[in-house]
Amino acid sequence: MADHYQTLGVTKGSSSDEIKKAYRKLARELHPDVNPDPHTQERFKEVTEAYDVLSDPQKRQSYDMGGSNFGGANFGGGFSDIMDAFFGGGGSRGPRPRTRAGQDSLIRIQVDLNEACFGIEREITVESAVVCPKCTGTGCLDGQHPETCMTCKGRGETQQVVRSVIGQVMTSRPCNACQGYGSVIKSPCRECAGEGRVRSRQTIDVKIPAGVETGNRIQMSGRGEVGAGGGPAGDLYVEIVEERHEYLVREGDTLHMALEVTMIAAALGTTVTVESLDGPVDVNLKPGTQSGTPILIKGKGMTRLRRGDRGDLIVHIEVITPTKLSKDEEKILRSFADARGEKANEAHVKGQDGSIFSKIKGVFHK
Repeated sequence: MADHYQTLGVTKGSSSDEIKKAYRKLARELHPDVNPDPHTQERFKEVTEAYDVLSDPQKRQSYDMGGSNFGGANFGGGFSDIMDAFFGGGGSRGPRPRTRAGQDSLIRIQVDLNEACFGIEREITVESAVVCPKCTGTGCLDGQHPETCMTCKGRGETQQVVRSVIGQVMTSRPCNACQGYGSVIKSPCRECAGEGRVRSRQTIDVKIPAGVETGNRIQMSGRGEVGAGGGPAGDLYVEIVEERHEYLVREGDTLHMALEVTMIAAALGTTVTVESLDGPVDVNLKPGTQSGTPILIKGKGMTRLRRGDRGDLIVHIEVITPTKLSKDEEKILRSFADARGEKANEAHVKGQDGSIFSKIKGVFHK
């Protein structure tokens, strides 16, 4: 029995894409329209049989395990014939369809924080299997159609009597002439080599809803891979990857921002304008604002997916301590400390209940 890998000119470790590429090349060289020689037609059948086995993951696994090469010298039939006799393999299965459903596809796209918050419509380019434009999925050349297999009379299988350990049994096998389809394509389409589909790039409009985040998937029914024989397409899944923002940090539908202010601004209080996703917003610092103080700005966070309302923006204050003081600045600060009755080396250990960590923790658990 011929080695299917050797027939296609590939190795046992070849990928499914490499096997498909090898088959298409041979099919174009060997189909009857190009070379009507009977020997070449027989070679074409061998190539088609090899591809049918190696392109199907289950059949390929069985073949690699020796499913069609096990002995049988004492019984006249192969190992699978004996198993069919025990487990009902002799029953009629009928022809298998040429048209099969296509697989789902997945593509990842990046969106920035603003697009994730408010949603956006995006054009994406995908490469997938589409119906062959030349044969419209039939796999046949010039408007022809598959013809009923004369070997199996359209049943897709042949029967034979084999000797086994339980005596003579009738077994059924997929027809070698038509590979179990019940029909044959005598003149394969040159564009798709009889598969009924080709690879093509296409542009698709995707509507990304407001509130998405990394890992969310948008399902687009029927926009995936077209199946063999021009079968129905699978679905396309668009997975969201959110880009990192320059200064805003997302936590669910809450946004966080760190705002540095001077010691004077924190002590006296002030209003600072910052840029949010909605544009400029005012942050009001009360006199005596401490480093680590969280300031809540309602409704300026992320849109909640499928709800439409908004989360909050939390601004975390960081008070900047001045460094490299001039002599005049140092003199002013010492005078300020004297006026408050403070000493330059004065410090106090504070308990956890009043620490900055408890304040931040309280914000995160509201």
